[in-house]
Amino acid sequence: MHVNLGALLWSQGSDWETFEATVARVDELGYDHLWTWDHVYAIFGNPYQDIFEGWVTLAACAKVTSRTRIGLLVGANTFRNPGLVAKLVTTLDHISGGRAILGLGGAWFELEHTAFGFEFGTSPGERLRWLDEASGVIHRLLKGEEVTHHSDAYHFEQVRISPGPVQAHLPFMIGGGGEKKTLRTVAKYADMWNAFGDPETMKRKIGVLRSHCDEVGRNFNDIDCSVGCKPVIRDTEPEARRFWEQLMERNQTPMSRVEDDQSFWVGTPEQMVEKIHSYTELGFSTIIAEIPAPYDRETLERLILEVKPMVLAG
Repeated sequence: MHVNLGALLWSQGSDWETFEATVARVDELGYDHLWTWDHVYAIFGNPYQDIFEGWVTLAACAKVTSRTRIGLLVGANTFRNPGLVAKLVTTLDHISGGRAILGLGGAWFELEHTAFGFEFGTSPGERLRWLDEASGVIHRLLKGEEVTHHSDAYHFEQVRISPGPVQAHLPFMIGGGGEKKTLRTVAKYADMWNAFGDPETMKRKIGVLRSHCDEVGRNFNDIDCSVGCKPVIRDTEPEARRFWEQLMERNQTPMSRVEDDQSFWVGTPEQMVEKIHSYTELGFSTIIAEIPAPYDRETLERLILEVKPMVLAG
C-alpha cells in the first residue's frame, strides 16, 4: 500500500515570511506535493483580507524547496488564456527543476470575477465547457504540438511553447466533482483528480469516473485520485477543536459557516487514520491536507511523521 501526501497552504490571512517558512518546512518533512490557491479574494470569511496571487507564489515556492512538487489547487481557467497557462506552467517547471504540476478547474467565486473584470460566463455549465476546451488545448501544447484552434471562447494561430517542460510528461491535475462534465474532462486529459466529499459520495464519483474512462478509452488506473481535507491533529478531540476555532477566528470565518463542512477533520491521530482508510479503501491514493494560516506546524508534522506510518501499517 502506498499513500501520497500533499499540503495546501491557504494563501489568505498570512504574511509572506510565515508563508515562505512553512513552505520550506513542508519540503523538509517530505510531502509529495505542495499546493496553494488560485484566488485574488479570500474565500473563507472576509473576502477583502490579505491574499497572495497564485502563480507568483508558486515561482517563489520553487526557490525555497528542492524535493516537493508544486502546483495550484486548482488554477481558475477563467482567469487566463489557456495558451498563457501552458507557458506559465512550463516556465515554473524550469524554475523548479522539473517539479511543476498543472492544476486547473472551472472556477466558482463570482465576487472576484466581478471585481477584477474576469469573464464568469452565464452558468457553471458554460465554465465547464470552457474548461474542457482549454484542457484540450493545453494538453496538446504541453506535448509539443503547434496548435491552431478557433472557437467562440478561444483563438490560437500556430501557437507553440518553447522551451517545452523539463519533465517528459508534466502532470495535469483537474479539480472538481461534476459528474457529467468535469469527470469526463478528467477522463480525457487528467493525470490527477481532486475532489471533496464524504466516502459515500466519493465512492459514487469514482464509479462515474470509471465509466467516463471506459467511454473515452482511458485506463482509469492512470489517474491519481486524491481527496482534499482540512485536518487539525491533537492528542484529544476537544483540544483539536479549540485550535480549529482559533484558526477560523484568525481567518475571519464564523464557526457557523464551517460546522457542517465534513472536509474539516478535527481530532486525534487515530481518528485521522480511520478517515484516511475510508478513502484508500475506495481507491484514493493521495490525501491533500489544507492548512489555514497561521499554519499549524503540529498538524503538518504529525500527519506525515505519525499518521502516515499508522496508515501504511494498516
